[in-house]
Amino acid sequence: MLAIAFPVDLRRCQALGLAGTAFLALGGETAGALPTRDLLSPASGRGALGLVCVYFGVVLLIAAWALLGKVVRGPEPPTPRALLVVLLVWAAPLLLAPPLFSRDVYSYLAQGAMVDAHMDVYAHGPARLGGPLADEVAPVWRHTATPYGPVFLAVAAALSALTEGRIPQGLIGMRMVALLGVALMAVALPRLARHHGGDPAVALWLGALNPLVLLHLVAGAHNDAMMLGLLGVGLVAARGRRYALGVVLVTLAALVKAPAALGLLAVVVIRGRTDWVRTTVTTVAVATATTAGVTALTGTGYGWIAALRTPVSPNNWSPTTLLGRATTNLLHALGSDHLAPFALPAWRAAGLAVTLAVVLFVWLRLRPGPVHALGLSLAAVAVLGPAIRPWYALWGLFLIAAAARNTSAQHRLVATTGVLALAVLPSGDPADTEQFALAVCGGVLAVVVLWQAHQASSAPALERTA
Repeated sequence: MLAIAFPVDLRRCQALGLAGTAFLALGGETAGALPTRDLLSPASGRGALGLVCVYFGVVLLIAAWALLGKVVRGPEPPTPRALLVVLLVWAAPLLLAPPLFSRDVYSYLAQGAMVDAHMDVYAHGPARLGGPLADEVAPVWRHTATPYGPVFLAVAAALSALTEGRIPQGLIGMRMVALLGVALMAVALPRLARHHGGDPAVALWLGALNPLVLLHLVAGAHNDAMMLGLLGVGLVAARGRRYALGVVLVTLAALVKAPAALGLLAVVVIRGRTDWVRTTVTTVAVATATTAGVTALTGTGYGWIAALRTPVSPNNWSPTTLLGRATTNLLHALGSDHLAPFALPAWRAAGLAVTLAVVLFVWLRLRPGPVHALGLSLAAVAVLGPAIRPWYALWGLFLIAAAARNTSAQHRLVATTGVLALAVLPSGDPADTEQFALAVCGGVLAVVVLWQAHQASSAPALERTA
């Protein structure tokens, strides 16, 4: 019998993933979301090579993660502690790399500088700040108010004061904040999995070592890491004796980004099995007090509630936004110019209604357990909301990873991750034909290298069975 198999163990997976993130960091030096003074044309030799290098690294990382899944679900799975070491090794090359896959981190720094300068970030965009930092913000966001809550703005303002507005130090600081959020996610996942009868190692593999975490939360330094980290440890605390602390932590997560507020519903379900009314009243009271206290301490006010209507970027992929724009164009073509302005708001309202219906269906009919239900609800918010980005998938995926026990659900998460990990250019800009071709070249080159490694490892096995 022929034994043709790619040799898989923890050490090889760790080395392959490290090679992937090292190529990512190297390619990012010329193809990432660099400061404007360092930007290279994708058509230039260094820019083209960097883009190829990044996608070569992405495919290696995806392969390492998929192979690690075989190890985790094998007869001798690694311990959660060993997987945390793998996470640290994979993340290490990205810590000092330039921002990748998005320029949002520059917006965070500009907003922090505005708060530090006592400017109203809920009324004005970074253009009001002016100067070199505002110039680094993507043009579509320079005149846009922030939708982020007071917890994140307080962190960004403190970082701005600490670094005195210097961009390199600010980028490193914001990445450290994101890394702390990822660490909290990794702490919470095994505990949440145990509470739901799941495998802690599988939960860590799916939810923390996930390529989307490394690409967008670590390399991209997105504040979603902070939101998910606080949400995860809040749910863990709520299951134990620290119920009030759990409510506080989940509320803090919502005061980073609003979707985490759904976590309060999970807290009520977790703790309210015997006295729903009392648990609900207590949860609302603690969450309200936390919100009022944090808002008073930060001094940013409640403008983030109105700022949730912040417009979305022109190239976002949300189904409701795409349908709204298509309907707008159709109405213009049909001569119904008076109806065209209502198409996009109507589709977004429909998306909100469908989201509410899905959330109610999950909690009232499916009832898969509070953490799993929360993950499915956040996934619905991400998909059906007015804007969607690859890292938004982590809102639901993080919690579903802790609760999903059947193999088919895990396979769906892996497939979704693989597709989304390849979806955005390292510069964060939309791809043109040339950039798309370069990205494909990098990915194909990685596949060829992996195939050659597979063939080389298979040859000794073939000789032994001859």
